[in-house]
Amino acid sequence: MNTTSFNLDTYSEALLHLHDHICPRQILGVRMGLYGAAKLNIEVPQANKRMIAFVELNGCFADGVAVATGCTLGHRTMYLMDYGKTAVTLVDSKTNAAVRIAPRADSRERALALCLNAKSKWHAYFEAYQQLDEDELFTIEPVTMNLDLTNLISRAGHRVTCEECGEEIINEREVRKDGRVLCLACAGSAYYVTNDVAIAAMLR
Repeated sequence: MNTTSFNLDTYSEALLHLHDHICPRQILGVRMGLYGAAKLNIEVPQANKRMIAFVELNGCFADGVAVATGCTLGHRTMYLMDYGKTAVTLVDSKTNAAVRIAPRADSRERALALCLNAKSKWHAYFEAYQQLDEDELFTIEPVTMNLDLTNLISRAGHRVTCEECGEEIINEREVRKDGRVLCLACAGSAYYVTNDVAIAAMLR
């Protein structure tokens, strides 16, 4: 992509539908999504579920990736790997080819050098992130996924019931423990504690 071929106006309506303003990190998300998709030779925004995005940061950055690629949580084509990094790995689910894109370590310095007359660093980033070439702005490298995409995508229509809490489990996320079918929470991997359990623990 040349510096002149990225046009923020193409994506501004979709971005503003998600946020009340457009920020530099959204621009990074859009451009990373476009850059990675081009490397994988996948047309975006995709109309199918061929490409899967693993974003390493939530918030406006992830929305930028979604707007560019069409990968979303709702379509099960976007997954959050909460590393706190402005980075994304895009995977072609047909070929298993994958690329990881992140900002160059000196991307902010390059932005400030390009926009010396900007009224703030924020404005410099906002303008420069639209203008810099990809190789000036990002690192990109082919990677091999440690995740099994077949298990991640799972099978349509598969559902079981947790034998402890009675809640339904889909997408083959159940575990088998001591001969019982359990959800992850009941198997000991819950990210929450119910109030009655918390109160009982406090009274011990």
